[in-house]
Amino acid sequence: MAAARWPGVLAWALAWLGLWLLDGRIDLANQALLLILGSAVAALSLPPLASALAIAISVLAFNFSFVPPRGTLAVDLHQHGLLLLAMLSVSGLISALVARLRRLAEAAGLQAQRADEQRRFGELLRATDDPASGADALRHMLAMLTGGSAALMFAGAGDARWAGEVDGNERAGLQLCAREGRALGPGSGRHEEQHAWYLPLRGRQRTGGAALVRLLDGAAPDTAARTHAQALCDQLGLALERAAAEQAAATARDQAQAQALRNTLLSAVAHDHRTPLATIASAAGALHDQGDRLDAAQRRRLAATIVDEATQLARITDNTLQLARLDAVGIELHVDWESIEELIGSVLRRQRQRDPGHRLRARVEPGLPLLRCDAVLIVQLLDNLVDNALRHGGDQGPVEVVARRAGDQLLVAVRDRGPGLPEGWREQVFEPFTRGPAAATGAADAPRGSGIGLALCRAIARVHRGRLVHRARRGGGSAFELSLPVDLAPPLPTDRPAPEGSP
Repeated sequence: MAAARWPGVLAWALAWLGLWLLDGRIDLANQALLLILGSAVAALSLPPLASALAIAISVLAFNFSFVPPRGTLAVDLHQHGLLLLAMLSVSGLISALVARLRRLAEAAGLQAQRADEQRRFGELLRATDDPASGADALRHMLAMLTGGSAALMFAGAGDARWAGEVDGNERAGLQLCAREGRALGPGSGRHEEQHAWYLPLRGRQRTGGAALVRLLDGAAPDTAARTHAQALCDQLGLALERAAAEQAAATARDQAQAQALRNTLLSAVAHDHRTPLATIASAAGALHDQGDRLDAAQRRRLAATIVDEATQLARITDNTLQLARLDAVGIELHVDWESIEELIGSVLRRQRQRDPGHRLRARVEPGLPLLRCDAVLIVQLLDNLVDNALRHGGDQGPVEVVARRAGDQLLVAVRDRGPGLPEGWREQVFEPFTRGPAAATGAADAPRGSGIGLALCRAIARVHRGRLVHRARRGGGSAFELSLPVDLAPPLPTDRPAPEGSP
């Protein structure tokens, strides 16, 4: 602080040095102007009282040293007295104006500093998902504001949370402040005898807690500082209210989505289960009522119909239930290190048992690393993709299952030579209960299905941190490509047997 006063002392010293050096070379009026200039420059750094005292002493010294008769405080001519009076008035006026401008500049600087502090605190609150994490920053700013210390209380549905140490009386004051949503302490008009401010963390609709700002002993309450402290507390209060509203909205949205999913699943079950059940009931009824009159071939056809429809019904049910499970919050996967060759081989064996007439091919790159995954889900994904390819393109060419390494990803593709998908359907088919363009147009030969198989496949890929996309093949057909991240695992030996169906 003392270093900031040296420019004023130096200005006075230079002004007096100029007076002595120019004595006899310029007239008395110009000497007075030089002294007035020195007083104006010195007022920029000296306190108002010191500046006024320096002006009064300088005018007396100027009278004693330069105004005739020199060496006395007497004044010969009236104009000399007027000059001294003008010097004193002008210097005093300049000093007062400069002091006022300094106060205004300091106030503006303080306002700018506090505005910047509010801006930075607002950015801190916007950058976090939990506004309560800004408690330490707010406590620090409040403590710097008063020179004391600060503590916070966050109100909640259960027990309140505290940041900082408080005694029993302070705890009661914070609870009262948060409950009423009004400030307490010096300058607030309520409980003025307290030695601390109690400021609510106010939002638009609710109060999220309260802040305790301890004042130094004997410190006079600063209205501007309390207003700034309340503004900081209101920022945190609004952030707390916004976070609570976002959490409530997210909960309501999850509940609405869950209810919508349940309604959709019930509608799908009611719609897609009706036809297989009716077919099974019809075939079983025919076997029961007319079994003696049917020959062996007819009974085998009816039994095959029952098996096919029951298999279709089981697939629809399994896919529906699995999709509902994957859309649930907090799902846990049963992951382990698995061999992609063995997973593909189990899918091929199962498909050949269902229909040995279909042509299936597999091309698996040797030495693929182990895959950390839920084997049941990955098998269900591949089974759905292969079954989908067989139903939509298996009659027009072989269905291929290709597995290879692609950088840090393991790529598994299921390819067919069917009619493919139009451009606008390549993402739409992954939506739940979407059955493709043939079903959408009501074609009589449209393949049966519930429209959730591909949606389930993409959901399984998503929970494994992978992705499933559709690509059109040159020459016609579709390729569904599954990309899964390869975690660190030892590679499999290259002499392992290839899955059944590999060339």
